[in-house]
Amino acid sequence: MSTQRTLVTLEPPVRDLIKKMAKEKGISISSLCRDLICEGLEIFEDRYFDRIASKREDKFNWENGLPHEEVWNKKQR
Repeated sequence: MSTQRTLVTLEPPVRDLIKKMAKEKGISISSLCRDLICEGLEIFEDRYFDRIASKREDKFNWENGLPHEEVWNKKQR
């Protein structure tokens, strides 16, 4: 997999903040931007799967579910 450059235009206050953060961390601006984008994608993914889980939870019949102990403390054979 090869890396690709992507041009991003930032407003001056955002650019200045990114520059300051990168300097404080001792990393390049592009590395910080990459890390922030990756973190943002992880948050986006977490929210997506949370919505799916919430829909499933709303439809789940708790009376027919297995108790915690039976699921997690079951001895392996």
